[in-house]
Amino acid sequence: MDVFDVDQINRLIANRRSIYPRAFADEPVEDSVINQMLENANWAPTHKLTEPWRFVVFKGDGLKRLAQFQSELYERVAGQNGTFENIVFEKLKKNPLKCSHVIAIGLNRNKKGKVPEIEEVAAVAAAVQNMQLTATAYGVGCYWGTGGVTYMEDAKSFFDLEPEDTLMGFLFIGKPRIEWPEGRRKPVGQKVKWITK
Repeated sequence: MDVFDVDQINRLIANRRSIYPRAFADEPVEDSVINQMLENANWAPTHKLTEPWRFVVFKGDGLKRLAQFQSELYERVAGQNGTFENIVFEKLKKNPLKCSHVIAIGLNRNKKGKVPEIEEVAAVAAAVQNMQLTATAYGVGCYWGTGGVTYMEDAKSFFDLEPEDTLMGFLFIGKPRIEWPEGRRKPVGQKVKWITK
């Protein structure tokens, strides 16, 4: 196996940040970066090699199509159940247009059901983390959002998901026009217990 620069890897992990669409510059991210993000996602750990992650990439006019679909679906569903908020509607209509790319994140449920669902969720989350770390390595900002239409059943077919599958949100991607944010974490020692005897 190759020997890696461990200090660089540690710095990369510690510098991953959520950077929101409002902080994106009006400058596209190269498709080659997006392709590398997706390639690295494909190497996430996966129990029994189910590889449950599914992605739909939106760019260019595809972002307009996504914005229209999700704002209209939200307006219809939230209007019917009395939860409609104009601020949410406007965000769904405008946020994709602030991005270079948006990647819809799906979980394709293993049809044989031999792998517990939580393990499939963990595999998809690991794939997304690989994409986030790759974006950080390229100086590209991204944010995993789970609001809007994420948990609406009527949204699934738009993203080529079956009823038993799960839409797990969206990765909003763009070149940041801000300084890279500082990190905030409590010491790891507060969250770890070692047992040696």
